[in-house]
Amino acid sequence: MLKKYSQIFLSALVVSDSLLIAISWLGSYYLRFFSGWWETPLGVPPLDPYLNLIFPVVVLFLINYKVCGLYHPLRGKSVWFDIFKVIKVNLVSSLLLTSLLFFYRDDTFSRLTVLLFFISATVLIVTSHSLIRLGLMALRRTGRNLRHVLVVGTGSLAQDLVRRFELHPEMGFHVVGFIGEFEKDRNTRVKGYPVVGLDEDIPNMVKDRKIDHLFVSLPLKDQARLEKTLASLKDAPVDIKVIPDLFRFMSLRGGVDDFDGLPVVNLSESPLYGWNIVVKRASDIIISTLILALIWPLLVLIGYLVKRETTGSILFRQERMGLDGKLFKILKFRTMREDAEQQTGPVWAQAQDNRVTRIGKILRKTSMDELPQLWNVLRGDMSLVGPRPERPVFVEDFRKSVPQYMYRTRMKAGMTGWAQVNGWRGNTSIEKRIEHDIYYIQHWSWFFDMKILVMTFWKGLIHKNAY
Repeated sequence: MLKKYSQIFLSALVVSDSLLIAISWLGSYYLRFFSGWWETPLGVPPLDPYLNLIFPVVVLFLINYKVCGLYHPLRGKSVWFDIFKVIKVNLVSSLLLTSLLFFYRDDTFSRLTVLLFFISATVLIVTSHSLIRLGLMALRRTGRNLRHVLVVGTGSLAQDLVRRFELHPEMGFHVVGFIGEFEKDRNTRVKGYPVVGLDEDIPNMVKDRKIDHLFVSLPLKDQARLEKTLASLKDAPVDIKVIPDLFRFMSLRGGVDDFDGLPVVNLSESPLYGWNIVVKRASDIIISTLILALIWPLLVLIGYLVKRETTGSILFRQERMGLDGKLFKILKFRTMREDAEQQTGPVWAQAQDNRVTRIGKILRKTSMDELPQLWNVLRGDMSLVGPRPERPVFVEDFRKSVPQYMYRTRMKAGMTGWAQVNGWRGNTSIEKRIEHDIYYIQHWSWFFDMKILVMTFWKGLIHKNAY
């Protein structure tokens, strides 16, 4: 029954999207030619060609929505997942529409109209989908529109799965109970949920209790039980999902891929692949270029002040470890005497360091000594946001004493990072820094980068631990 409701919901979503796309198309025409915000040197084109294109435009967008998975059931996915997908699909569809209009070779269709259409359609579809999803989540929190779930297994993996269901009631998964292995398990309770039966009871329970999903959560040592359970359910009218006992081995963004129909479990994977690399690199180039264009007089002034107080070069070059363990020369304004490490050797930055010059103290406290690293960003050695790069001599020590330290090299080093904007910089806990770096890699997105950049300007440039 719930599957029927799901299909009805998705059908209603298609109808809603069709109406919003049509409204956006016609609305963009009126906005472009009748709002008075833009000139119309060629006059106002007739409405009929735009009316004739409504159906093809709607079909084009709906096909792309279908192909890209917007009409797959999204239970278990976040609202942001849907929003990002709508933006991507609308962008691709609008570019395709622009290309088709170009080959149509008709000046009736304005490129500005298509741009306005992309913006308005994206805003309306995102708003519509978000409101619908939030409404469904609120409904599920009240106990309605639920999917009934049985969990096979009673161990730590099964308990962790149920805990995640509890953390996200908006997803609408109602746990009926656990399936135990031995007779002594029957009628006991695990984490407040009953053990409602054993393996041999599953087929009847699926029918009697109208179970929608069966989650098989067994440890690796129970391979024989897994095979037996799945064999008994080959004809059962239930969605079967297997939770592999591999989470304890997963580190960075673990997940499951499909390789020609064969599921592949990723235990460790960098988030930078495909278009993600292009988006992050393009953002680095554009933003760093704009910043350099704005602050070049400040850079000249700092260089002059540094040169007045110290001998040697204005810029200080130091070897650091970056993406995949590759070494590069990081740039900074010189803040110490030229012979600073001749007697001490490589040492960790600390407060009241008598090797630091007067202008160097100011530059370090305000983080302005890091500004030349914008050139490292343009060169591709670094990114604007990422784990801070460390000196190889310290890396060798940390990789031996700090678990998962080298995971941070799976992401390009950054001028600022999640650890830094949360205060973990300078002579602070390296464990906490690694914890924040790994969190950043696991949850990376373009919007997360932008959030960190805003936080950097808001509270990250001047900090008590910057010295």
